[in-house]
Amino acid sequence: MILEIIFIFILGISIGSFLNVIIFRIPKNESIIFPSSHCSKCQVKLKTYHNIPILSWLFLKGKCSFCNSNISIQYPIIEFASGLMFISLYFKFGITQEFFLISAIFSTILALSVIDYKLKAVPDSLNLLALTLAIIYPLELNSILFNFNNALIFAGAFAFLRFYVSYFLKKEAMGEGDIIIAGTIGAMVGIPLGTLVIFLSAVLAIPIMLFLKNEEAPFIPFLALALFLVVIFESTSITFLNNLQLIP
Repeated sequence: MILEIIFIFILGISIGSFLNVIIFRIPKNESIIFPSSHCSKCQVKLKTYHNIPILSWLFLKGKCSFCNSNISIQYPIIEFASGLMFISLYFKFGITQEFFLISAIFSTILALSVIDYKLKAVPDSLNLLALTLAIIYPLELNSILFNFNNALIFAGAFAFLRFYVSYFLKKEAMGEGDIIIAGTIGAMVGIPLGTLVIFLSAVLAIPIMLFLKNEEAPFIPFLALALFLVVIFESTSITFLNNLQLIP
């Protein structure tokens, strides 16, 4: 059990390290494979021991060993968050096919969330990857058709909401990326739980939006966090909806 947890955490932080590459390169339309890891300031190729998740940043004290420029704290944070995410999903699903597929979905959504937070832009390549993985989960024909139907319903609902709210506010209320992520939510958890995800994400976002006042706040990080919480606490979420008589 302990060895499994250690393995899953190492897997998670390793994936997190790769997510940092995705977060940095995809918005710039750069290859995520070539060139190999290098300092973004001096462009010198990093040694293998410079790429150890979390530990390298700590040992280097957050600075490049070649040019002494600062290395963003984003790197260890994303790696550690990915490790915790993998452990949480492991306790929920065990080491199963479901675990690996859902971990892939949430890893993609984590990268999307960080990019949306930093740039207020969402790469279609990652967004569509998350949607596709959510639709094919759990690799059964009946489930795929059911997930696809739920994705259409949720994406369509968000599209209608976008048009109406944007019209009344006289400005763009949400981006196209939010519509695709809504489809991902619908495909993953269905209509009732998906509705709870939307409600919970709004609850999480409102304090931040009130604090920012006139500044636009990216919404995908809140949708991602709400979706993760509903998936992890699925039984509790279903019980909550049953008590409200929202699930027939």
